[in-house]
Order: sequence, then structure tokens, then C-alpha cells
Amino acid sequence: MPPPQRPHLLAAAAALLFLLLLLLPVHLALGAAEGFRGFSYLLNCGAASLTTDGRGLRWEPDGPYVSGGAPGAPQLPGSGGLLDPTLATLRTFPHRRGAKFCYELPVDKNRRYLLRPTFFHGALSAAASSVPPPVFDLIVDGTFWTAVNTTDDALAGAASSYEGVFPASGRNMSFCLGVNPDYTDAGPFISALQVIQLDDSVYNATDFRTSAMGLIARTKFGSTGDIERYPHDSFDRYWLPFPDSKHAVSSTQNVTSTDFWNLPPPNVFNTAFIAEQDAPLVLQWPPMPLQNDSYYVALYFADTLSENSRTFDVYINDYLFLKGLNVTSAGLSVFATQWILSGLTRVILKPASPFALPPLINAGEVFGLFPIGRLTHPRDVLALESIKKNLQNIPEDWNGDPCMPLGYSWTGVTCNVGSRIRVISLNFSGMGLSGTLSPEIANLTALIDISFASNSLLGRIPDLSNLSKLERLHLQENRLSGLVPGTLGTIKALRELFLYNNSLSGPVPDNLLNKQGLTYRFLPGNLFAPQPPH
Repeated sequence: MPPPQRPHLLAAAAALLFLLLLLLPVHLALGAAEGFRGFSYLLNCGAASLTTDGRGLRWEPDGPYVSGGAPGAPQLPGSGGLLDPTLATLRTFPHRRGAKFCYELPVDKNRRYLLRPTFFHGALSAAASSVPPPVFDLIVDGTFWTAVNTTDDALAGAASSYEGVFPASGRNMSFCLGVNPDYTDAGPFISALQVIQLDDSVYNATDFRTSAMGLIARTKFGSTGDIERYPHDSFDRYWLPFPDSKHAVSSTQNVTSTDFWNLPPPNVFNTAFIAEQDAPLVLQWPPMPLQNDSYYVALYFADTLSENSRTFDVYINDYLFLKGLNVTSAGLSVFATQWILSGLTRVILKPASPFALPPLINAGEVFGLFPIGRLTHPRDVLALESIKKNLQNIPEDWNGDPCMPLGYSWTGVTCNVGSRIRVISLNFSGMGLSGTLSPEIANLTALIDISFASNSLLGRIPDLSNLSKLERLHLQENRLSGLVPGTLGTIKALRELFLYNNSLSGPVPDNLLNKQGLTYRFLPGNLFAPQPPH
């Protein structure tokens, strides 16, 4: 097997260009989470009012950002209470095969965002206390992220959090909970959602055109205290303690963490693991086995204990990660964007010479990489959004990407996944829809089938002559009025046209009555003059 990709070295001087960008004024958008930059959100799911947590952060209700679900609250055994107010409420969604329920969030296009959903199951009811929590999928835009299984944490009475970094491909980002019937028979739920805009320098070596990142581990070595997070970390990343009484050291010397591209909090450099003299430092980290895949690995170093520099080699498992790493009090980080890991991982720091100062390490991050999913053709998305705006009583899952990921298209929407992802069928029969037919439906130029049968639609039939592939149009049993467009007769592929039981009027165009190969039904119902043949 070839060796993994070589890491990159980020010394303080290399980051000065990015520091100039960080010094520019930052506009805090209306509705942005207080204390964070740009479009950022702290959503307390199921809450009815603003909530302030123990760190003074204000969480807003999630209602304005989601169109479905029902607010609720987990029940704790006995008289126990919740320490974190953001876990006191939740939002639940129905169990409907292949449905995804989405939060729609305005964002800055081409920026990257940290997403952290949190789930606390508790016992949703006394009768359900022995039922395991539901298992479901997380989806961002058209990208499948991961499956959520909170069972182990729920058995311990704990919450579960997942963290990922995603690019914003447009001015809105959708975060969705997907119902996968292969998992459980219970619908998804969520307790809280953080969406934090990151600075451009953070994780900027990753190619977010093709990949997103899912957190595996983020560690503050040598720490025995609390999780390091906001306000010390500007993006509320969680740096978990990793104690070891044999190798742990601490210091009060300050390190300028803004000199690091990933902007770790200064406090992570107050503790470290340090090797014994003339011996390597060996860490089993991350502490869990990993699937054979590519990972983003970042390691952080700063020598706050000596005026002399430390020089050592860094290995991950059997491969040289970096040779001759020279660590000073200024600090530096090393990273690899696609390092192959499998199973349990060992990080080994070896002194460069017998007389060198022993190696040390302060912090580290490991992310899994997964491919960015494809998206529905933009023209089709705009057309469907217009159709949605013209209708009432739409399904709860008409949010997020209409077609992707596979298996999670909108209810009634069928797509073709080829060189471009196009909508080929709309089957909205008997869905209780009201409203009007948007003229933008004519922009869904790959459509083969349209059925709005047995609803309560008003207004006129729009011009559909652009739909050259349309074979079947079923609009029967609505309340449509006006004339039947003669342009329907120009659609060469049209084979079925059902318009009965509406309030249509005028003559039926001859080019429809005489069209070869067309099966039509205009009656009963309607107000045609003269009456067309049955």
C-alpha cells in the first residue's frame, strides 16, 4: 500500500496573509446568533421563546426555520431535571418512508459552516420508556452525512452531538432529518441545532468543492478539566480533555492562537503531553477504531516550557507524518488533508537526536471526509419552489433538495439521475392541495408525467408547450376554470389528457380532439360549448 499523503506545515509566519483578512470589519447579519459572525444560528428545537444557556448564549426557537414536526419535551425518570436548558425541549417528526424534514437557513454563499445537531431522547412518554430511540439519517443539502443512533448515550441518560463542516453552495442551506425505514419504526427528533459560520482560514486546505468533514475527535492533551468551548473557542468547537498523569504538563504562558489557520483557542496550549527524556511519546489517538478511509488530521504544538526549540519526528502508525518538526514558543500546526487511517491509530513523536528536548503535543483534530452530494438542476429547483409557493396544504417534506440524496426526493416527485439531475414526474394526486398551478411548471422541461388529480386547484391551466417530453397530463377532479390551452395540442409526446370534473369552459381545441394517439377525457363535468365527444 502506498504511503499516505504528506502533511503540510503551518507556522505562524505562514498565516500572516490570513490574519490581514481577519482584521477587516465583520458585518453581523440581522438574526445572526449573538457572539458569532455572519449568518450563524443557535436553535432551541421545540422551544416557544428565547433561551439563555449557562455560558450566556441566547438560543432562539426553531419554528421560523422548519415547516413541520411537533414540539415536545423529553421526560426524565423520577424528579430529575435538565442542566442544559437547550435539552428541555425537542421537535419530533412523523415516521414516513423516504421523507426528509428540513431546516431552511439563509447563509452566505461559498462560506463554510460548522453544523452541530444535538439529540436528547430521554423517555418521550412513560409507556415508551423501554423503547430504544429512533435511528435516522442526517442530510445537508443533497449530501448524506451520517446515521444518528443515540441508543448508547440514551441508556446513560446523556445527549448525543454530531459535528460536521459543510460548504454553502447557495444562499440557503438545508439541514434535514431523513426517515430510513430500514432502521426503526419511530420518527426522527432533534433537541438543538448550531450552525456557525467559520472564518475563511479555518480548515481551508480541504477541497470543499468535493468533500465535507465529519468530526471524529478533537482533543486537548493533558487536560483534566471541562470541555474547552465558547467563549474560548470563537466557533464553539468542543475540545475534549485527554488526561494522562504520567505525561501531562501545564503552563500559564500565553500563545497567540490567531497565528494558526484553524484558530484553536489559546487555552489548548496551556496543557500538553510531554515524553520522558530520550524516549518517544506514543499516543493511541483517536481512542476508537476507524474504518479504512481518508481523514483530515491536524496536530497543534507550542513549547511554553523551554526557551530552546524542540525538534522531533512525527509518525502516524508506521508512516512518517513529518520529519524534523521544530517547535518553539510561537507554536505551529501540521496537517494532512487525506491521510489513510484504519483500525486503532498510534501517534508517535520521536526525538530527533539523543540530546534533543523531549517531544510534546498540545491538541489534535481528526475528521472523516465524505463526498459532497449532487444537487437537482437549478432550473428545476426554482420551478418547484414557484409551484410550492402557489399551493397550500403541501407535504411537510417539501424542503431541501427536491431529488437528492437518492431515496429522499420530495413526496410525489420522481427524478432522473444522469449527467444532470432532472425532475421527470409530478404525482400529486389526492394530496389535498389547494391553490393554483404556477406557470413555472413549464420550466420543468424533462417532465414526462404530471398529475394533480383529485385536489382543489383553482385558476387556469398554464401554457405547457415547452414540455416537449410530456406524455401524460392528469388534472381531473379539481376546480380549474377558463379555456383549455390550444398549445397542449402542440406537444408531440402527449398521449393522455384527463381534464374531467373541473369548471373549464369554451370549445375544446380541434388540435386536441384530432390528435393522433391521444387518449382524452373532458367529460363529465366542465362547461364546454359545444360539448366534446365522450
